[in-house]
Amino acid sequence: MSLFSDNIRSLRIKKKLTQEKLAQGIDITRARYSKYEDGRSEAPYEILCKISQYFNVSVDLLLMADIQKVDIDKLMTIDSNRLLLPMKTDLQGENLIEVVPHKARMGYAAGYADPEFIENLQTISLPFLKHGKFRAFPGSGDSMPPHKDTSFIVGKYIEKLEDVRDGKTYILVTNSDGVVYKRLKRSGKESFTVSSDNLIYSPYEVKYSEILEIWEFVCSIETAAFEADDLNLESVKEMFQELKREIRTISSKHI
Repeated sequence: MSLFSDNIRSLRIKKKLTQEKLAQGIDITRARYSKYEDGRSEAPYEILCKISQYFNVSVDLLLMADIQKVDIDKLMTIDSNRLLLPMKTDLQGENLIEVVPHKARMGYAAGYADPEFIENLQTISLPFLKHGKFRAFPGSGDSMPPHKDTSFIVGKYIEKLEDVRDGKTYILVTNSDGVVYKRLKRSGKESFTVSSDNLIYSPYEVKYSEILEIWEFVCSIETAAFEADDLNLESVKEMFQELKREIRTISSKHI
C-alpha cells in the first residue's frame, strides 16, 4: 500500500462514495480504479489530475501527505487548486520564520510545496509575531519604496482569498511572476488588480487561478541603512498622490 492509495481511500470514505461512483466521476472503470486504491497499479498523470480535481485536493497533497492528519477544509482554496503548506517548528513546537534567500527567489514558485526545499531554508524567530505562519521574502527592485533589494518582507500566510483586504500589501506567489510584493485590490470575481507604490509602474491583473500563495505583510527587515534618496522618493510619491486627489476633486466638480 502507498500513501497515495491510503489517501484516495480515505477521501472516498469521507465523501461516502462507492468505488463505482468515484470511478464514474473520473471517467474510468471500477476495476481500474480499484487497482489504484489497492496499490496494485500506479495512477498515470492524467488520472492523478482527475482525482485531484474531483476531490479539490492538490496532487502534492495526494502524493506526499497523510490526508488523515491534515484538515483539508482549512487549507487555502483558489478555484480548483488546493494547496499544502509545509511548516517548520522549533523544539517548543512554535512556528519558525523561514527566510527565502535571494538565490532561491526565482525557484520558490516551483519549490514552495516541497518539504525538502522548505527544510533547507534558514530560520529566524521574532518574539512579537505569534498566532500564524510566517515567512520572509527578499525585496526586489524599486517598485515598493522604501523597500529594496536589501530588504526582507515578512508575511503571514493567508488561507482564504476572502481574507485579503483591498488596498493592503501582500507577497504574491504565482506561476507566471514568481514572488512579488504588491498592493492588491479585487477586480471582479476572478482576479486582483496588482499595483506598485512606485507610480512609474503600471497596475496589472492577476487571476485567482494563477495564484499559488498569498502572504500578508506584517513587518520588514532592513539589512542596509536608508539613504537620503530613498526618503526623497517617498516624498515624490506623496506629491503625486496628492496631485491625483486634487485632479479627482476638480473633475468631480465639473461633472
